[in-house]
Amino acid sequence: MINEKYKYSDLTSKIIGLAMEVHRQLGNGFTHYVNIFFNGIRDCFAIQEVIYQRALEIEFRNNDISFSREHEMPVYYKEQQIGLRRVDFLVGNIISLELKAIIELQEVHLAQAINYLEAYDLEVGLLINFGAKSLQFKRLSNKSFKQQNQGNPKINKKS
Repeated sequence: MINEKYKYSDLTSKIIGLAMEVHRQLGNGFTHYVNIFFNGIRDCFAIQEVIYQRALEIEFRNNDISFSREHEMPVYYKEQQIGLRRVDFLVGNIISLELKAIIELQEVHLAQAINYLEAYDLEVGLLINFGAKSLQFKRLSNKSFKQQNQGNPKINKKS
């Protein structure tokens, strides 16, 4: 699974392997869907992704992988903080990991995961879905680094 053309391939491969172990042990049955109506639009979302999050946290600890769960960072625009974003895991301070427990990944989930990369100024991320029959994962790459120009004091600006 390690592919040298991907940055941080060794660590992302470990994360994917641990996610596969969690999926193998728990299956895809820990999804519970709630229908909501907002502005006349019906939507459905999973509320049990926390089960997979907790199991993956155990795997990270058992395998000595450093992580921050529910990692929150400020988002800046023109040198002013305008909000906070929270990703499921920040692994090794270099990889954003967003988890889902839904039947099928959609473009909105991919967009959310890419947004975290841009907001955190990270190059690499993973989007992992435990809700499908087989574990689904996508490696993500941030080529734009837009956030560096928005005034986040924690990010060194490139010349």
